[in-house]
Amino acid sequence: MPRRKRNAGSSSEGTEDSDFSAEHTDSSESDAHAVRNTRLTRSSLRLSRNSQDSSPVRNPSAPVSEEVGNYSTHRVTRSQQQGVSVLPKKYALRQSRSSGSDTEQHGEISERGHLTGKHERHFSISGCPLYHNLSADECKVKASSRDKHVEERTLSQRQNENRHSARQQAQMERQLRYKEKVTEMRRKRNSVPLKEQKDKYTEHRQTHGSSREPLLENITSDYDLELFRKAQARALDDLEKLRLQGQVTEGGNMIKTILFGRYELDTWYHSPYPEEYARLGRLYMCEFCLKYMKSQTILRRHMAKCVWKHPPGDEVYRKGAISVFEVDGKKNKIYCQNLCLLAKLFLDHKTLYYDVEPFLFYVMTEADNTGCHLVGYFSKEKNSFLNYNVSCILTMPQYMRQGYGKMLIDFSYLLSKVEEKVGSPERPLSDLGLISYRSYWKEVLLHYLYNFQGKEISIKEISQETAVNPVDIVSTLQSLQMLKYWKGKHLILKRQDLIDDWKTKEAKRGSNKTIDPTSLKWSPPKGI
Repeated sequence: MPRRKRNAGSSSEGTEDSDFSAEHTDSSESDAHAVRNTRLTRSSLRLSRNSQDSSPVRNPSAPVSEEVGNYSTHRVTRSQQQGVSVLPKKYALRQSRSSGSDTEQHGEISERGHLTGKHERHFSISGCPLYHNLSADECKVKASSRDKHVEERTLSQRQNENRHSARQQAQMERQLRYKEKVTEMRRKRNSVPLKEQKDKYTEHRQTHGSSREPLLENITSDYDLELFRKAQARALDDLEKLRLQGQVTEGGNMIKTILFGRYELDTWYHSPYPEEYARLGRLYMCEFCLKYMKSQTILRRHMAKCVWKHPPGDEVYRKGAISVFEVDGKKNKIYCQNLCLLAKLFLDHKTLYYDVEPFLFYVMTEADNTGCHLVGYFSKEKNSFLNYNVSCILTMPQYMRQGYGKMLIDFSYLLSKVEEKVGSPERPLSDLGLISYRSYWKEVLLHYLYNFQGKEISIKEISQETAVNPVDIVSTLQSLQMLKYWKGKHLILKRQDLIDDWKTKEAKRGSNKTIDPTSLKWSPPKGI
């Protein structure tokens, strides 16, 4: 019988199977029957390989084992020629529902319970009670305690709303009492001997490794630890709602890491990348043109051809290594869309992804001998009816807590001053954005009061001088307890202790991370 011919256009798997079977082809019918018995599909090869790995005694004389060994060696040789190391897969007898998650790697973690205490099962390791060193019943008790606290707080707020007289005064007194209570609770931190505490943590890490969360007791006060647990439960509750709505699927369609330049970044939120990219769980990005790719090989080939070394658009600011580029969403649509998709990985409230034409993007970069690296950006509407000077703002995770966020905010207010307008960020702000803006407003007000030498001051004058919205100024003064109501008038108190603390921190920080107005080369766009 002649040799079997290969079918034209067959896949690589089919070609390998036909080559494998052709070696055993014979003219006799009995040999043909033997060939049919010895032909192995890909799945039978895996099963036989697993059975060999799991069986305590191996029989080297078995003919099937010889064929499997030859076939696997052939596969490794081909992969070595291609420069890729392929290890044989081992399939577990039972996989958990959270495909691809860490729960498959740790047998002690079950699917029962949820950290929020509101669900019977969890679908990711972040929601596993046992991972957080808790039981499912303890999570339910904590959930009922949180709900009870929320009900009491809501009831107290309703009662205060019904009391029209001295409402503001009662609110301030309640806030002061709560602040004193928190301060007292933080003083009652459990004091455990340092050596005993270290031994306990070391034993826990050696016993459980990465399958459990590190012990958090006695690292901080019980109040702060409980606050952290509440934040964890709230974040997981929001993630569970997204999963039930279909925006995040079980164990997939959520990018977990991105390779961005020389950094590997863990993502925080879901971003609507195309499904063929989102289901990979890991993306590779060009840090200059922001194109996203599926593999390291594609990224390497792209970087060899990519001619971009800085964002598109006009460079409107440069001082030292810091530059800011103005990018028009209408002229550079693809770049701005990729920038918005990237930002959504680290922002919770962002909803704009593809409709970028009505916006201007101000991209901050840090330059070295390889190019201008993305530090952060903010976007603003070309024609804002409410005078918003920022629609969305982001500092890349690798540049956080280094002063770049305040530089972006300061730059947005500098543009408002040039436009002779009063600006304010668009609401709602993200959690990190709110913290950054409150800190910036505080520094601006203290700096203004430090240089102010008059006796009478008005919020309108502060707003015109700093370009900060009066509403933001009032809220900041209230949080600093510098705004008082006395004899029918609102008074601004100049607290010298806060000003002295700010001046001390400012002297230690230096002037490296500040915006220089003289380095701005920009005029307000016209006719956009």
